[in-house]
Amino acid sequence: MKAIVQERYGPPEQVLGLKEIDRPAPGPEDVLVRVRASSVNTPDWIAVTGVPYLLRLQFGLKPPAGAVRGSDVAGIVEATGEAVTDFEPGDEVFGSLWTETLTTAGAFAEYTVTPAKLLAVKPPEVSFEEAAAAVMSGATALCAIRDTAKVEAGTRVLVNGASGGVGTFAVQIAKHLGAEVTGVCGPGNAEMVRELGADHVIDYTATDFTEARGRYDVILDNVLNRPPRRTARALAPGGVLIPNSVGNTGGLFAGLGRMAGAKLLGLTGRADVRFSPCVTDRANLTALGELLASGAITAVIDRAYTLDETPKAVAHMLGHHARGNIAVTVPE
Repeated sequence: MKAIVQERYGPPEQVLGLKEIDRPAPGPEDVLVRVRASSVNTPDWIAVTGVPYLLRLQFGLKPPAGAVRGSDVAGIVEATGEAVTDFEPGDEVFGSLWTETLTTAGAFAEYTVTPAKLLAVKPPEVSFEEAAAAVMSGATALCAIRDTAKVEAGTRVLVNGASGGVGTFAVQIAKHLGAEVTGVCGPGNAEMVRELGADHVIDYTATDFTEARGRYDVILDNVLNRPPRRTARALAPGGVLIPNSVGNTGGLFAGLGRMAGAKLLGLTGRADVRFSPCVTDRANLTALGELLASGAITAVIDRAYTLDETPKAVAHMLGHHARGNIAVTVPE
């Protein structure tokens, strides 16, 4: 089968290439999926570049463990392991490959293998690209807004980084739950964020929301472009700060430092800081599929690349300026 293979760490367009490799075989509890679409996420470019070096302990030293990247998948069941009873060949599915390691298979390929428990049936109204784009970004937003923040009608929610992959889903999910939503983004994305349902939009190039008069019950910070103690100034009494990124704007190293700062801020009791997991189990995937199928939310896709263009797709993600999500499509 054809797959995008990584043999060393470095710039995406220098270390990723299309090659023929063996098709993976499903284990007893796995599903072999004929990939129709995937999407690019932060862990993908981290794994490709291998920076910071400490993270190579997870992705492998030299060369990187697992030659194929990509953790979000949408496609058609090709075969199942003997213990799988809830899927059969021909089913259209979407889900995740994000287990503790990605050493056995990746989604930037014609076929991939993943545990059946990390897959859900794809609604027929939802395209493969939309479904793949909703896996990590959508599940992250769903867990943060619905579960960690417990947003309900009337909750005042600010989404920093509202035009990104997680942000576009967070705005829509918060609005669906009845929140009053403020989105923070650049001027070129303001109209899109309004169309997604934001009641208010702040242009970060013109206004610093941490210095403005607005106060919020929930702040979902997807970019960490300010120190957490400063972001917490915009919280209303009893408000919750959810730091949700390694810091796209300030770079990975600055983001890691700010995540540590947020942890310290919470431990010292100066703010209610909650870290939200990204749970891509079947229940959350099914909930996302239902929201997509009903039109309550939509997957914003900046651009869809073909499989052979995956190095460009990862480079696009590495630029940190994508509107919504970046998809990778695999032809039939």
